[in-house]
This record gives sequence, structure tokens and C-alpha cells, in this order.
Amino acid sequence: MKEKIKIGISVGDIHGIGLEVVLKALRHRKITDLCTPVIYGNTKVVNFHKRATDLDDFQFHSLQYGDAFKTDKVNVVNCWKEDLNLEFGKVCETGGIYAQMSLDYAVTDLKKGVIDALVTAPIHKKAMNLSAFEYPGHTEYLTHEFGGGESLMFLVNDDLRVGLVTNHLPLEEVAKKITKKRILEKLNIMHHTLRMDFGFEKPNIALLGLNPHAGDDGVLGKEENDIIRPAVVEAKKQGIRAFGPYPADGFFGSGQFKKFDAVLAMYHDQGLVPFKALSFGNGVNYTAGLSHIRTSPDHGTGMDIAGKNQASPDSFRRALFLAMDVVRNRKNWQEMTANPVQRKRKGSEGKGK
Repeated sequence: MKEKIKIGISVGDIHGIGLEVVLKALRHRKITDLCTPVIYGNTKVVNFHKRATDLDDFQFHSLQYGDAFKTDKVNVVNCWKEDLNLEFGKVCETGGIYAQMSLDYAVTDLKKGVIDALVTAPIHKKAMNLSAFEYPGHTEYLTHEFGGGESLMFLVNDDLRVGLVTNHLPLEEVAKKITKKRILEKLNIMHHTLRMDFGFEKPNIALLGLNPHAGDDGVLGKEENDIIRPAVVEAKKQGIRAFGPYPADGFFGSGQFKKFDAVLAMYHDQGLVPFKALSFGNGVNYTAGLSHIRTSPDHGTGMDIAGKNQASPDSFRRALFLAMDVVRNRKNWQEMTANPVQRKRKGSEGKGK
């Protein structure tokens, strides 16, 4: 791409490790050769984290919202003017208010095409709740902001990609949300995303069962026979290479996941526990199914280590690189599918001569 990719970054909870991993990831001088990073936050807050993590060599360009970016610099957009009393590790309303403010500014620019993709630093669910944030997490908020349809929480690394049928739900509510319609919606998003954003021509997708041992032929639950397996059959009729359902307990430990390009889990911990066990620190949270591109590191706010200069930037760096890759992949996909060759109708040859 001739024009350098512009990556927006929301700061997450300013009392956590979000800005620490952001600054550590962006400090490498070659980052600005690859993209134009734009942090939506505040200069004083960035400097506070810079001093706390001994990043004296980190340089950035400060600007007001609406100003032109410096393409060869890390840009910090000042989204608020007030001074804040920051306290590392504190879970409070302030953390939620300014995380949402950063996110709102970044999403506004993403909608307008001012930036090409968004990487979100972690938010704290309780702090967001205290600040009257209306959504369980980033995924639900962004789904609403970009059209209100279905999206897919998709955890990815080089060898493992796990999506979820249900996201942030109490376990007692999961079973009633597992429907054939919902599974097919998530499968279609995953299939399309793997092709458009990840470059798989004919992806193979495994589905996990809901119950222990995938229901044991109805002995331990009926969802596999009544809901999940019929969804797999229907997906295959639609041209999706779907397989399963597989018992979740042995699927990852046996290495069976390596035979597939992606895995669709039924609920949050069923998918995220094995994913993080196998790839913690190297994974990326990708919101599939959106009209715009959003990635995030696979960890939380790390309140217990905030301000101690202990947080690793590896996952955030991978989220940054994945955002750039998807921008390029999606552009290529759009170019390839913009004017598909139309097949001639049988018998039309020679007409009009």
C-alpha cells in the first residue's frame, strides 16, 4: 500500500497496564516505518506512564483532536484537558470514564476513515460499570457502534484461532442462548472472516460440544444432537467446511485442534481457557464480523502489576501487527471481489452480432 496505514489506539483503563504495553510496543524506532500510530488519550497521562516505566527515550507528537497526524511519529491526541490524579491499580469510576472517552474519540475517527484500524488497550469491567458504560465489553460496544448486527469474539495466534458462540454471559444463561440460528450466524462470520481477513481459501472449522463428552449421545445433554449437529449439517449445505461437535476436554490436549483452521466454542471459558493456556502473551483478540477492523491484546488491565514495569508488550505488539495485516488483506479481498467475472448464460453466445 502506498499510503502508510494509520492505527488508532485507545488507552483503556489509565490505572492499569494498558499504556505501559502501548508505549513499550511503540518505542521501537521501526514501528513508525510500518504504520502511523495514533494514541487517543492525553499528553500528561502518557508522560505519567512514561516516567513510571522508565521509557525516557520514548518520543511522541502531541496534538489536538482534528489536527493532522505526523506520519513518521507516534501521535498522541488530547481527548481531555483536565488534570487527573492517577493511582496505579485503582479500580474506580475515573478509570471507566476516561477509557470510554478515549474509545469514543477513536471509534469516531475510525467511522470517518481518519484511521484505518483500531487497537484497544484493556478496560476493567467493574470500572466501566461504575462509569455507566452500557455494554459488557469492547465487543458488544463496537458491534453496536458499527451497525448493531452480529459479531464474533475471535482469539487468534499463529497456530490457533478460537471463536465464541456466546461472549460475556453467566454460565447459567449459556445453554438457552445456544440455538441453531445463533451457531449458524457465528459460523458464517467465522468462515467469511477467515477468507477475507486471514487469507484462507477453504477454511476447516471445528465446533465443540456444550456438554461433557459432547453429550455422550444424549446421556449428558441433548444440545449436541438437537442443536449443534443440525447446525453443522446446515452449514455444510451452505458451503462451509464445518465439523463436529467434538468433546471439548480432549480436543486441545490431544492436539486435535491443529487439524483445523479455527474452532468455534460454545461459551467464554470453554474457548478462552485452553486458548490462553496454549498461547498466553502471544494471542490477539479480534472482533470479526465488523465493517471496521479492531484488535486487542489477549490480557486484562493487570491492576496487580500496574506501574511496576513488569508488563510484557508482546500481545499488544501482535495486535498491532495483526491490525496492519488485516487492513492489507481486506483491501486485497475487496479488490479481488469488486468486479467478479460474470458467467455467460447458456445460449447467449452470438447474440447481438
